[in-house]
Amino acid sequence: MSMKKYGAEALGTFVLTFFGCGSAAVAGATLGNLGIAFAFGLSIVAMAFAIGNVSGCHINPAVTFGQFVDKRISMTDLFGYWIAQFVGAIVAAAALMFVINSCAELGGVAATGLGCNGYGAASTSGISEIGAFVVEVILTFVFVLTILGVTADGKTGHFAGIVIGLTLAFVHITGIPLTGTSVNPARSFGPALMMAFNGDTVALEQVWVFIFAPLVGAALAAVVFGAFKSFYAQED
Repeated sequence: MSMKKYGAEALGTFVLTFFGCGSAAVAGATLGNLGIAFAFGLSIVAMAFAIGNVSGCHINPAVTFGQFVDKRISMTDLFGYWIAQFVGAIVAAAALMFVINSCAELGGVAATGLGCNGYGAASTSGISEIGAFVVEVILTFVFVLTILGVTADGKTGHFAGIVIGLTLAFVHITGIPLTGTSVNPARSFGPALMMAFNGDTVALEQVWVFIFAPLVGAALAAVVFGAFKSFYAQED
């Protein structure tokens, strides 16, 4: 059963990375920030209904970490999910790079990028390193807190995928001009690694922010959610 869960997580993270980052790289100028935000959000909605019953559709190491801190999954599943998610994202970024490099009119990934996250000169707003870290903590905190809340009660489970997808789109709307919006270490690492293979190492040099900040945000979300649960337990 574990391998099915891990396989589902790899597939889901592949879809999120390929279509989300692909929309930013290939059609960002046409879609605009709102369109890219919804590409990421709709990827979550689709995968939630496709694999949610298999793995819970975390497809994000930060979400998995939040679930672990909230004591919903074991340490074994924490690392199993993480490995699957990073593999799915790397394969998706490699596939996306192949497709873009196969399109004569796009100019290759050197011209389009792969939807990487960044700060400083790699950000459209020129946000600082510490600013990027803080932004990613806040965005991930809101995203993971929403996930923990909407999946805590079986009564809301049947539409959780829609809520989570819309929340991901919501945080992207603010985050795209600042950092490109990560809130997902795997989604950031895959494209950064592939850009490094293509000779551009900037994203890979900066990727530590987009790995650690989302994990910090997820842990804070789990702690706050735990405090909420304790409060309501005392009220009862």
